[in-house]
Amino acid sequence: MIRVLKDKRIKVLFVMIFLLLMFVIFMKPCYAAGDVSGAIESAWGSAKGQIKSVVNNVVFPVIDLVLAVFFFVKLGTAYFDYRKQGQFEWTAPAILFACLCFTLTAPNYIWTIL
Repeated sequence: MIRVLKDKRIKVLFVMIFLLLMFVIFMKPCYAAGDVSGAIESAWGSAKGQIKSVVNNVVFPVIDLVLAVFFFVKLGTAYFDYRKQGQFEWTAPAILFACLCFTLTAPNYIWTIL
């Protein structure tokens, strides 16, 4: 038995089995008291207007600004790489442009999804 435990993989396996066994032995189910989904729905209903206005007027414009800056910086670096190497790489500017278009139009449809 001592000889078998000298292998590091066997030791790790025994430790993992021991930990799993301890988790199973000491595991205790936990239940929520009351109607949790009703509480969440009522909290969403009362804060919905404020959340919408903050997200539409603050969050989306900040994301749009960051993506626009990244897009134009990447477009400039791609142009300078084109002048240097003679090949224009479209992948990164195209992905940033698609993300920018998605976030610019997101306030129009995101609330119907949620």
